[in-house]
Amino acid sequence: MCGITGIYSTNTIPNLEKRIQKMNDSIQHRGPDSEGYYKDGNLVIGHRRLSIIDTREISNQPMHSNNNDWHLVFNGEIYNFDEIKKHLNYEFKTASDTEVIIAAVEEKGMDWFLKEANGMFAIALYNSISKVLYLVRDRLGIKPLYFHNLDGNIVFSSEIKAILSSGLVDANFNEEAVDEYLANRYIRSPYTFFKDIFQVQPGTYLTIDENLNKKEVKYWDLPEEFNTSTSYDEETILKGLDDELNKAIKYRLIADVPLGTYLSGGVDSSLITAITALNSKDKVNTYTIGFEELNEFEYSKIIADQYHTNHHKIVMTKKDYMSNWERLINFKDAPLGVPNEIPLAVMSSKLKEKITVVLSGEGADELMGGYGRIFRAPFDYENENTTESFYDYFISKYDYVPRSMRDELINTPKNYREEFDNEIKNEFENKPNEENVFKFFHKYHVKGLLQRVDMTTMQTSVEARVPFLDHNLIEYSYRHIPYDLKLRWKDEDSKKKASQTSSDNYSEVLDTPKYLLRQVSYNYLPKEIIERKKVGFPVPLTEWFENLESLAEELLPKANWLKDGVVKELIEKSKTETRAGQILWMFINIELFKKNYFNKNWRW
Repeated sequence: MCGITGIYSTNTIPNLEKRIQKMNDSIQHRGPDSEGYYKDGNLVIGHRRLSIIDTREISNQPMHSNNNDWHLVFNGEIYNFDEIKKHLNYEFKTASDTEVIIAAVEEKGMDWFLKEANGMFAIALYNSISKVLYLVRDRLGIKPLYFHNLDGNIVFSSEIKAILSSGLVDANFNEEAVDEYLANRYIRSPYTFFKDIFQVQPGTYLTIDENLNKKEVKYWDLPEEFNTSTSYDEETILKGLDDELNKAIKYRLIADVPLGTYLSGGVDSSLITAITALNSKDKVNTYTIGFEELNEFEYSKIIADQYHTNHHKIVMTKKDYMSNWERLINFKDAPLGVPNEIPLAVMSSKLKEKITVVLSGEGADELMGGYGRIFRAPFDYENENTTESFYDYFISKYDYVPRSMRDELINTPKNYREEFDNEIKNEFENKPNEENVFKFFHKYHVKGLLQRVDMTTMQTSVEARVPFLDHNLIEYSYRHIPYDLKLRWKDEDSKKKASQTSSDNYSEVLDTPKYLLRQVSYNYLPKEIIERKKVGFPVPLTEWFENLESLAEELLPKANWLKDGVVKELIEKSKTETRAGQILWMFINIELFKKNYFNKNWRW
C-alpha cells in the first residue's frame, strides 16, 4: 500500500521536481518507508511506499522495465502476481507484485494484465517511447485515484491534498456536492467536493498522450447475469461460496509483514477472523473498539476465545471522539461520511503498533443482501398501492437525509441529483427490481464504505484488505447464488404475513438476510454470533446531542449553502428525526471541511 502522484503537462512548468516532492510529502502517511520520483520532460511521477511484499530497497518505486521504456508507480496489491508471472517470459529482478505489472503490460498489454489481475490498485504507468500515460483504477474502486485536467496540465494522486500541494491547482468548493453528500454520505464518482478535481472511475483506465488527449476505457463491470433460479442444489452452491470465500481470504493473507483482522463480533468480521486464524501459523491479532455506554465487546470476545487470537479491546471516550474529528477530515479531503469513521481510525492507529495489514468486512452486505429492510424494497413495492416508479420508491428509502428536508434547508444546485436519477432510472429499466437493488449497492453504495476504509487505515500507514469485494467472489454470487439463497423467507406463511406489512417490521423476523453466508458461517462460528440481529457500528451521537447543538450554533450560521434563518429549524428537525444526531453531525462536517480547505491559496 502506498500513495502515487504525478504531473503531465504541455507547458514548461518551473520547479517540477520541487512540486512532485511537495506532493509526495503531503501523503507521507500513505507510505513512510521510502519515496521517489521519475521525470521525463514535462512528465513527472512520484511515489510514497508502505512496504508489504518484498520489502527490500530493490522493490522501491518508481520502478522501471528492463528495457527502461516503462515507468510505474502503484498503490495496492496484485494478490495473484505469482500466477501471472508463470505466463511471462521476463527476467525478474525482484519478488514484488509491482514488477509483475510492468512485465505483464510490456509483454501482453494492459487489457491482458487487467483481465488476469486479482487485486486492489491505483496505477500510473508511463511509456517513455510512445509518451503515453495510463491511469488505472481497480474494478470496485477500492483504491482511490483523483485527477485535475485544466490549463494544459494533468495533475493526479491517491489523495486530493497532493493535487493541491502541486501549487498548480486552485481549491474551489463544489456546491453541487452538498446535496449529493447529504443523500449518500459521500460523493459518487467521478465527482468530488472540489470543482475540477475528479475521480478515475472504478473498472476503467485513462490513456493520456503527450498532447493530453484523454481516452477512457472500461475494462470491467458487474456481471450481466443475476441468478433468480428457484430450482437448485443448496449444498453444492453453499460449498461453492465457502470455496470462493476461502480463496478470497487466503489471497489477502499474502504479505511479508504482520497481519490481523478487525473483529466487531458480527458475522462478517467473525467469519474473516475464523478463516484467517485457520490459515495462519501464528496467533492472529484481532481488534475491536467501542464506547463504555455502547459496544459489542461480549460478541467479539466469543470469537477471540474460540480462535485463540491475540485480542485487543479499545474503549473510546467522547473526548477521544471530538478531538479526532477535525484531524480526520484533513486526511480524507472531504467531510466524514459516517460517525464510525472516527473510532475506526483510532482503532487503526492502535493496531499499527503490532501489524501493518488488516482484513476488514466491507462488501459482505452488498454481496448477500445484508441491509434487509432496503433490500426488501422490491417485495414491499409490489405489495403497496403506489403509482410512483420503483426507482422513486427505492431512492426515498435509501437517501440518508430525506429529499424534502434537503430542499427545505439548503440552497445549492441539485444537478447531480438529476444526473444520477436519470442515469440510474435508465439502468433500472427492463430488469428485475431485485437485481437493480443489488447492482445499485455494488455500483454506488459500497464506494462510500471504501473511501472510509482507505482514509481510516492509510492515515496511520496501515493497509486494509476487503475479501468480500474480490471480483471472482462477486461474479460467483451474481451468476451462481439464487436470490432466494441471499434473502430467505422463514417459510411460505412468513412471506404471506410480510406482504401485509413493511420490511421495517418483518426484516430479520420473517426472513433471513445473507442466508447462505450465515449457512457457511455454521462451519466456523457459534449460533449466538450467526443468529443475532444485524447491528451497525454504534456511536452514541444522540446521547451527545448537546455537544452537537453547540457546535452547530457556532458553525452553521456562517454556512452560505444553508438557506437564511434555518439553523434553529434544523436543530429542532434533527431532534425529531430518528437519525437526529447524524443529520446534524453531517451538516457540521461540511463546515469543518470548508474551513480547513478553502480559506487559503494553494497556488505557488
